[in-house]
Amino acid sequence: MTGTLNDTRVESGSGLVYRIQAAPTGQGKAPCLILLHGVGANEAGCIDLARQMHPQLTVVLVRGPLEFGPMQFGWFQVSFTQDGPSINAAQADLSRAKLIRFIEQLPQEYDIDPARIWIAGFSQGGIMRASVGLTAPEDVAGFGILSGRILPEVLPAVKAGPSLGKVHAFVSHGVQDQKLGIHFARHAKQVLEGFGVPLQYREYEAGHSLDLAMTGDFKQWLGGQLDQSDASHT
Repeated sequence: MTGTLNDTRVESGSGLVYRIQAAPTGQGKAPCLILLHGVGANEAGCIDLARQMHPQLTVVLVRGPLEFGPMQFGWFQVSFTQDGPSINAAQADLSRAKLIRFIEQLPQEYDIDPARIWIAGFSQGGIMRASVGLTAPEDVAGFGILSGRILPEVLPAVKAGPSLGKVHAFVSHGVQDQKLGIHFARHAKQVLEGFGVPLQYREYEAGHSLDLAMTGDFKQWLGGQLDQSDASHT
């Protein structure tokens, strides 16, 4: 398998554009990390973070299906009101379905272990990651919500049960976040604990951004996940 983050590809089933950084060959089916960008950005903004990830991983950067401007994409339309964020729920649900299809196709296209796929994202990307992880837990080993939230609209579709208890989650948020307040992260913590999802939760003296402490803790969490998965495969 070959892949470079400089090139974009299109997954035919979902229609999603993506970039891929392939794990070294010769190690068997590789574990995989899928990263999602926030609203108004694009997958190229995740390249630096992808290059910091463990070399054992195949890293995939996925572009949101909705175009809001030149190289500005997202997963659903959102407006910020006095009552909080208001979303286009139909767009969010369609993007969730596209992502699930994308994830299910990856092991068929590349040397990826379907039992070792983690998903993470910033802001709206983190929101989508939570939606996928909670509604399709059989497709992922874990997910990271970086300065995001859990949509109340997705809760009726959550697949509660033993499979969800095997999915690990990482939630991080800045206490000074003016776009998505810290209460969204604390609510996500309550929701995940209520569903029995093993969780690592972190708060930071930061705004709506991916700061070094946040990304460092995420990489450490993912490294621990990889170590556990390696032990179970030996």
